Amino acid sequence: MNFNTTANHRGFTLLEVLVALTIITLSLGALISTSGSHASSAGYLKQKTIAHWVAMNEITQLRIEKAWPGKGDTKGSTEMAGAEWYWTRTVKETEDENSRQVEFKVFLDEARESSLTRLVVYLFKPAETTTPQL
Repeated sequence: MNFNTTANHRGFTLLEVLVALTIITLSLGALISTSGSHASSAGYLKQKTIAHWVAMNEITQLRIEKAWPGKGDTKGSTEMAGAEWYWTRTVKETEDENSRQVEFKVFLDEARESSLTRLVVYLFKPAETTTPQL
């Protein structure tokens, strides 16, 4: 019998294959975990963006109406992007009697437990308009 101990063997050993599979498994696990958290973050950012738009729309509505909001809290809701958004508006006096601080908070739940956005603006008292005499 002739055993050739110097023969060239091609391929990988079982141990090398198992180590490679372990590395690939760990890498794919980390990739899937990262992808999942990225998708979750993207959804949260989408909600925050739409909530900000809701607040901006309500402020714009106040400005268009040239309304002088009364002090205190007001609650309301708006539909946007296929969802119902709940908001609170808090109006406070400022040192200047011709301006008011308006704070909007927007929530996704009707219980208004955790706001997605908070926006504070200052509105100035609309000028008295008079009709021109002809």
